[in-house]
Amino acid sequence: MRVTFLGTGGAVPTTERGPSALLVAREGERLLFDCGEGTQRQMMRFGTGFSVSHLFVTHLHGDHVLGIPGLIQTWDFNDREEPIAIHAPPGGKRHLQSLVNAGGYQPGYPVNIHEVRPGSVALSGDGYEVRTFETEHRNVRSMGYALVEDDRPGRFDRERAEELGVPVGPAFGRLHAGESVELDDGTVVEPEQVVGDPRPGRTLVYTGDTRPVGGTVEAADRPDLLVHDATFAGDWAERARSTGHSTGREAAEIANRAGARRLALTHISSRYAGDPTPILDEAREVFEGEEVFVPEDGEKMEIPYPDADADSE
Repeated sequence: MRVTFLGTGGAVPTTERGPSALLVAREGERLLFDCGEGTQRQMMRFGTGFSVSHLFVTHLHGDHVLGIPGLIQTWDFNDREEPIAIHAPPGGKRHLQSLVNAGGYQPGYPVNIHEVRPGSVALSGDGYEVRTFETEHRNVRSMGYALVEDDRPGRFDRERAEELGVPVGPAFGRLHAGESVELDDGTVVEPEQVVGDPRPGRTLVYTGDTRPVGGTVEAADRPDLLVHDATFAGDWAERARSTGHSTGREAAEIANRAGARRLALTHISSRYAGDPTPILDEAREVFEGEEVFVPEDGEKMEIPYPDADADSE
């Protein structure tokens, strides 16, 4: 699973940071979370490719959706035929449809807009789900998304399988897949005799713009990466409260409650365009996970499996 931070800035773009957009590439599929102004150019600039199958919108403020008309039309110019699904909070369909049809434009491929309630599943994919949770932003219905992979089979104990007389070959695969295997002498070997406990998949949580809320904590257990609003440093905490945003410290405190392994601080206000250090420093003071950082536009991050260290031993 690879995350590309296409846009990490706040409502006002700067020369260093564009408006919100995050692209996740997983097992050959690309999912786009928010689509601020200029997202399609960022996709070209940072080499992510355009073959997005689903777009997840956190809320309808312009810095999260104004890139949609251009991207929709570019796909059409490139002879796209496959549908695109756009997922959004309740009440968002009419407004998104107007963006899709900006200037009277009619795409030549299906654009399916789905309103999704917080606390439900926006997408049941192959081996994963994208779940929704309610967030708190100013004057708009907003929600975040949690990409949660299914558990993986436990580790296969080859040595134990051979001790039990299982022949090397396809029988190993059947046992690892959860099937019983009958040996030539009639003995039946069950999967639980040679396969360990299920192992967790990877989890990514993306909040969009929000105050620190319990829904983020409840969205996933120990996310591998939490991408959280950190628009301001603590000296602008009152501004964060009045505009429905979070400070770096508040984001880190929520990450601790969620048990996040890594925390990415995004939606950085233009007042920190040249130096987001104040936001990062205060988050580092309290974050208890493995890594906290302020990504730059175009920065890529591989999300390993939670037990990757053990697998490499």
